[in-house]
Amino acid sequence: MKKNNYSYIGIAFIILVFGILFIPKIVDRITNEDVIRNESRSDLASEKTRRTSDLSFIEINEEAKKVPAFSFTDHKGKTITNKDYDGKVYVVEFFFTTCPTICPRMNANLIQIQNAFEGFDDFGVASFTINPDYDTQEVLNAYAETYGITNPNWHLMTGDKEAIYKLSNEGFNLYSAEDADVVGGFEHSGNFALIDKNGFIRSRKDEFGNPIIYYRGVVSEKEQIDEDGVQEEITALKADIKKLLNE
Repeated sequence: MKKNNYSYIGIAFIILVFGILFIPKIVDRITNEDVIRNESRSDLASEKTRRTSDLSFIEINEEAKKVPAFSFTDHKGKTITNKDYDGKVYVVEFFFTTCPTICPRMNANLIQIQNAFEGFDDFGVASFTINPDYDTQEVLNAYAETYGITNPNWHLMTGDKEAIYKLSNEGFNLYSAEDADVVGGFEHSGNFALIDKNGFIRSRKDEFGNPIIYYRGVVSEKEQIDEDGVQEEITALKADIKKLLNE
């Protein structure tokens, strides 16, 4: 037999041995890497899922309620729409600057919340006046300065009265109305609404598993409980803002 034939036989034998010894290991490793790769994808999906907080979506007719479109003028004279709050967590209130009862307490609490989230570019407040005839841009700007409103994403807004009342009563279901028989001439809810980065109204659940929907805005953390036995919810609101900022 020629030398070349021996060489070919030797090479073929080496290839056969290599295949027997190493190909199963290679196959096994590829399989394991696929498992690892799949596990990594699963872990990533789980991580994304875990980032969603335990706060409820407020549902109307089995659909998550979203902030309706709006457009008003803020205390700096700038046109602000719901789009300006996209990507931001924010608190909503309805108030008026001459309110002699609950508004000063509500806005003092919002100032505390503002200061707690100082430096967060994705946090804001939307304050809508229910007395736009008096609360002009200039009046709102003076009010903002008096209260120490510094967050650039906190807009005190005025505009068409009918549009504001529709937004309040239908858009947020936060009651507002003119009433000459009450002190100050207006009635309105003392509650805050909490909105997530995608424009959905969110809240925590009560002890029965039902969403509280809104947060009491009148009672302060310092008071804890008011004269009527109403518990403060500013602490809970701060905690839930943090949750939404982390989503």
